[in-house]
Amino acid sequence: MAGTPAMIDSLAVWHAYRLPLLIALAVLVLTLRVYRQFNSRSKTAASSSVPVSPRSQSPEKSEKPDAPAQKSISPSTASPTTKITEKPTATPAAAVKSTAGPKRVQGRKPVKTIGGRRSSAENKENGPRVSFIQPIVFFASLTTTTERYANLLLEDLRIAVEKQSTSEDRKKGILPPQIHDISYLEFDDFFTSVPEAPADSPDIPGTRYVYCILVPTYNIDTVLNTFLGHLDETHNDFRIDTAPLSKLGGYSVFGFGDKEEWPTEEEGFCSQAKEIDRWMAKLTGRKRVFPLGMGDVKNDPEGALKDWTNGLLDIFNDIVEYGGLGEGVSGSGDAVESDEEDIEDDEESQKKKSSTMVDLEDIKMNGEGDSSAAPIPVDFTTVGKAGTTTDTAKEMVPKTSPTYAALTKQGYSIVGSHSGVKICRWTKSALRGRGSCYKYSFYGIRSHLCMEATPSLSCSNKCIFCWRHGTNPVGTTWRWKVDEPELIFNGVKEGHYKKIKMLRGVPGVRAERFAEAMRIRHCALSLVGEPIFYPHINRFLEMLHNERISSFLVCNAQHPDQLEALHRVTQLYVSIDASNRESLRKIDRPLHRDFWERFQRCLDILREKRSYQRTVFRLTLVNGFNVDDEVQGYANLVEKALPGLVEIKGVTFCGTSTSAGAGLTMKNVPFYEEVAAFCVALNAELERRGLKYGIAAEHAHSCCVLIASERFRVNDKWHTTINYQRFFELLEKEKADGTPFTPEDYMAETEEWAYFGNGGFNPDDERWYRKNRKPRPIDVAPESAPSS
Repeated sequence: MAGTPAMIDSLAVWHAYRLPLLIALAVLVLTLRVYRQFNSRSKTAASSSVPVSPRSQSPEKSEKPDAPAQKSISPSTASPTTKITEKPTATPAAAVKSTAGPKRVQGRKPVKTIGGRRSSAENKENGPRVSFIQPIVFFASLTTTTERYANLLLEDLRIAVEKQSTSEDRKKGILPPQIHDISYLEFDDFFTSVPEAPADSPDIPGTRYVYCILVPTYNIDTVLNTFLGHLDETHNDFRIDTAPLSKLGGYSVFGFGDKEEWPTEEEGFCSQAKEIDRWMAKLTGRKRVFPLGMGDVKNDPEGALKDWTNGLLDIFNDIVEYGGLGEGVSGSGDAVESDEEDIEDDEESQKKKSSTMVDLEDIKMNGEGDSSAAPIPVDFTTVGKAGTTTDTAKEMVPKTSPTYAALTKQGYSIVGSHSGVKICRWTKSALRGRGSCYKYSFYGIRSHLCMEATPSLSCSNKCIFCWRHGTNPVGTTWRWKVDEPELIFNGVKEGHYKKIKMLRGVPGVRAERFAEAMRIRHCALSLVGEPIFYPHINRFLEMLHNERISSFLVCNAQHPDQLEALHRVTQLYVSIDASNRESLRKIDRPLHRDFWERFQRCLDILREKRSYQRTVFRLTLVNGFNVDDEVQGYANLVEKALPGLVEIKGVTFCGTSTSAGAGLTMKNVPFYEEVAAFCVALNAELERRGLKYGIAAEHAHSCCVLIASERFRVNDKWHTTINYQRFFELLEKEKADGTPFTPEDYMAETEEWAYFGNGGFNPDDERWYRKNRKPRPIDVAPESAPSS
């Protein structure tokens, strides 16, 4: 019986496609069965009376979770080759170990996993699922090298952001990175609590910060010591959680070190980076996104950083893809790593306890049994402080350190462990009759009789125009061995005389001046570092004055307590490198977090000292930093401190890579005409305010101009020069019977050739020009030059 054409067509279709249709039907049935079985297991797990998570419900770190009756393997921790038994087993009530007190039961959704990674939308520790990552790059740098590497990392992160989808409805990804210099941060904003997500972020609940920290390692006191101290205090502060940064998306640290100086990690290679990594692990609850990276500055550090960056970006993509740091993500802090850190912490704690605990019987024995032994200092108000007094203080500049090698290479003679002396180029010039520096024009100091020294090579600023190439130590507090003033005084004199003797064979040195140079008459405490940082600065000054060596002391207005306690000097300088907070931060790059407040307090102290000290403002002009539209600001500072003298000098470019990295080039060096014009404008503003100042002298060769108070103007003539013999007579009389004296008591008349408009070059010397270099004509109207 023949079928209809429709039936014949249907049979043909069935025979042609029956196999694929049967397979699709079987897959559909199997999928429905798996789905129903999965749903039933989820409901059984949710209704179970046994807590799913093995974590303790108590926030205390020391409390351990109860041990389960049967050991089972969790899907989130099982390896791909482990067979997982999913058959539910009943847990007898007797098998559950009881604990004292009521047990808190918190409803908690079981954590689902995808490929071994946690993907819970809500998690008590981690919060909402991570959808957007906001990377923040933190760096610390003295010589701007690490800053350069931080900017390379920033650029790589920006490139990664640009490669993402640009659609506005993007639901996850990496946000444009931020960058911060640790030196200028308020630590509480980033390292005491997690910063708030930006208001314009695509998905505020799912946006997490990830900290990328790049740091070098120094053997000197830097901002990293302050930073590490903050991390320590934050973790151990009983008022806040021990892991206040646990809401971060994660963190990772990269350190730079020098394997030539510190060959191994045990000897200090990248030691400060390791310390920061360890503290961040505690503060974040071990949310280490990627392992600690380390680069040798002498062996392709950029390549090591690039490898670390690539690994970091891979983890960023994993976090975005799976919603957080899963146990399956490399570097997230697995059990072995966490246990090792806990063991290290316990060992350190035990060491601290054993080293700081002192038996009262031992105290008695030390006090009575051994009369030669010094009493052990015990602080009964703070646990663990007693042991710190017995620690051996480190040297500021050890002979084996890179700092020592760098400074000696630059011509410094290191005295003791923290002092130095160096021959100034103007000393060499004066020995050959080619002129002295501005101090001779302004104050009557001949450069070949001057010694430039410092009792402290350490400074609390990292000025962009520093001549010391950024190699001198920096620090905010004195934490080093302290040399006696006698050692320093004898050492700097010996070093100075040795360097003078080395010049006896230099062509052009005049015999009479060489003989005069073997008797130091003046000491400029402005070589490098911060002289008043030295704890015994007053004793050192007394030794100078006892040998009738005058003293010019320069400070950077960052140590008000030491400035206030300073005894009389011949002339006291304060460096005023900017007229406002932001400019000062950019130019001086201070380490003190309250640098502006310290600066202001120093001005108040300077105003108090003006009645019996010659006080000087030292302004260093840097085009593009502190010149444009800052006359009003400088006038405000002069009005506040009322210094007797204001020196204004153009910056000297030393041509180092450090300066270039800080943004300083020859374009930032002003011409003398620019410096003179600035002085005229500042003097006019002071006159407009009724302040009695005038332009007194100049030294065009040094690109320097002097504004003086009318206190130093007598009979229409300037008296900025110092009568040094009279100064020591008055000083000795003050010591003998307490008779006070003022700056006006030892002033002398300024030479006419030094007046503003006359150039300021000593006519007894011969001006020397470099080969093939013609002198530039100087045309500055001497508007404020007094009539003679």
